[in-house]
Amino acid sequence: MSIQENYNKIKKQLPENVELVAVSKTHPVSAIQEVYELGQRVFGENKVQELMEKFPLLPKDIQWHLIGHLQTNKVKYIAEFIDTIQSVDSEKLIIEINKESGKYDRKIKVLLQVKIAEEDSKFGLEINEAKELFQQYLSGEFPNVEITGLMGMATFTDDKNQVKSEFLTLKKVFDELNQLTTLETLSMGMSDDFPIAIECGANSVRVGSAIFGNRNYTI
Repeated sequence: MSIQENYNKIKKQLPENVELVAVSKTHPVSAIQEVYELGQRVFGENKVQELMEKFPLLPKDIQWHLIGHLQTNKVKYIAEFIDTIQSVDSEKLIIEINKESGKYDRKIKVLLQVKIAEEDSKFGLEINEAKELFQQYLSGEFPNVEITGLMGMATFTDDKNQVKSEFLTLKKVFDELNQLTTLETLSMGMSDDFPIAIECGANSVRVGSAIFGNRNYTI
């Protein structure tokens, strides 16, 4: 199927309240432009360098989300224009985001990435760490950052019950923190598991290959 057919198919599967982050990592500017022209405005990239190459070549009303692991020394390159950093996985990183966003007199939206998968390769805060960081935020420690929700990745497995269990774990944490102050975004689910994520309460999904096809990096 074409990108347009893929995109329309995905959009039809999403309830109105669920945001689609079109994950454009490793896909060319031309493909992103095509999806943009279909009405999509929120795109996700994994790597700062790739995002820096694409940003000047695409419309300025795109809301860019950084969804991959972010090193503290690279925050400064995206602080001026990034809409949301979904992958905040340490106190050190949120401190750096707070510092760099302050230089541009803006608040960067962030999601705390919580480790819910069993795989060692997945980044993320332990649940208690996420709760502690959120309490620091509520006490005013990061004035140039707005924590708008949580993000998580389930284990890459065919066991749907395990995936569902992991998503429900994150939903429970989200609901707890939402009691303290209103949160907007629970980002769970990718091309293979987003229907389960939505069933478990996700209101933002990150879909790449199901829209763009297999990865093929070129600007």
